[in-house]
Amino acid sequence: MAAKATPARVVPKAATGLAGLDQVLNGGVPRGRNTLIIGGPGSGKTLLGMEFLVRGARDFGEPGVCLSFEETAEQLVANVASLGYDLKALTRAGKLLIDYVYIERKEIEETGEYDLEGLFIRLQHAVNRIKAKRVLLDTIEVLFSGLGNEAVLRAELRRLFRWLSEHGLTAMVTAESGRGVLTRYGLEEYVADCVLLLDHRVNEQVSTRRLRVVKYRGTAHGTDEYPFLIDQSGISVFPITSVGLTHQARNERVSSGVAGLDKMLGMEGFFRGSSILVTGTAGTGKSSFASFFANAACARGERVLYFAFEESPSQILRNMRSVGLNLEKWIKRGLLRIHAVRPTSTGLEGHLAVMHKLITDYKPEVVVVDPITNLISIGEVGAVKAMLTRLMDFLKLEGITAMFTNLTLEGAMEQTVIGISSLMDSWILLRDLEMGEARRRVLYLLKSRGMAHSNRMVEFELSERGITLHNDRLAVPQRTTA
Repeated sequence: MAAKATPARVVPKAATGLAGLDQVLNGGVPRGRNTLIIGGPGSGKTLLGMEFLVRGARDFGEPGVCLSFEETAEQLVANVASLGYDLKALTRAGKLLIDYVYIERKEIEETGEYDLEGLFIRLQHAVNRIKAKRVLLDTIEVLFSGLGNEAVLRAELRRLFRWLSEHGLTAMVTAESGRGVLTRYGLEEYVADCVLLLDHRVNEQVSTRRLRVVKYRGTAHGTDEYPFLIDQSGISVFPITSVGLTHQARNERVSSGVAGLDKMLGMEGFFRGSSILVTGTAGTGKSSFASFFANAACARGERVLYFAFEESPSQILRNMRSVGLNLEKWIKRGLLRIHAVRPTSTGLEGHLAVMHKLITDYKPEVVVVDPITNLISIGEVGAVKAMLTRLMDFLKLEGITAMFTNLTLEGAMEQTVIGISSLMDSWILLRDLEMGEARRRVLYLLKSRGMAHSNRMVEFELSERGITLHNDRLAVPQRTTA
């Protein structure tokens, strides 16, 4: 008789409550164990640890104790207030206790009897006082700043981590990054159950924050580098560096906002949840087509998030009035939100993180990105393509219909600098043709997967009446793109 397989032991987890981080950690940090947060100055270690305590106390009924060896309680209260958290209120409610432990390096004398017994007594008193379930020790280097004996240091670190585990405390310990090793002493990571590495890097004067799970004993977890933001609502991690092709293809159609273009798309428009690319040289009307698409969605009562990398919201609204669009009314009704920034305001990962957060918070049915070409100014072509691929995968998983505009160069009309066209479901090419003394705008539908569509060149006009396609000037033979 075959022996029964022993079921795998599941590691109990404590949710951090931080947006995206629990998804990366497959549920949270190990409950009753130790998690080490490593990073350089300004990487966000203390803020991550404090938000772990705050959310535990506020959202999960788990009071927390912070032993700070670097910042006073007053400093921590002021710093964390920038994230919108009131530490004083939690302290008065008995859900949080902050204890500043002052250590003077000169006063530490290394003897064979040096130990952490005093710290354990102090920590035990704090834990008992509020019946704490979570603990933050910030920053561990200060605690051992006067020790040069590596054997004593190693023994005391192990003792500290063992003490926390034996008391069933879910602990976070912050540590500074070392040179050539993860931490300054190069050994804390060996006694922690979970290790998170925070990185705040600057490339060509543009900063980006990233998080990586270095190790997590006994459980699966995300292994990539994940961009994260620190803003007025706290820390948000964005687990979108690796997304599978698992989205559902939908048969519902949505209007392009231009009657003539809908006619070229079998009278019905684009598939909902698809990605649409509009390319053309300068002045061909790319932003106008994107705005009419957004206008049609708002008219259906759908929310639209418009990412503008070239024009301010005021400029977009003014310019669209010239082609008969009044977009202000949708903004007032809360159906249209324009997020306008210069590409150089942050790195590619930073833009991806911001876009992910805004999409998650606003929950739009339609997203416009105008134009993607400007992202080339902050990253190489391969990096921009990777960033946009991850964005499109995320949008498809959410069932969001997206339109991207792209500036092309004369002589290279049927290609994009970023090489993103193969990932798009529909591709519209706009161009100018000079005929005698007249300049005429024309449109091609280069592809539209899964539907019958026109394959002819169509002339169109931009005027105060909107976008007019002269479909009557051509036959409408059909083809289907796989």
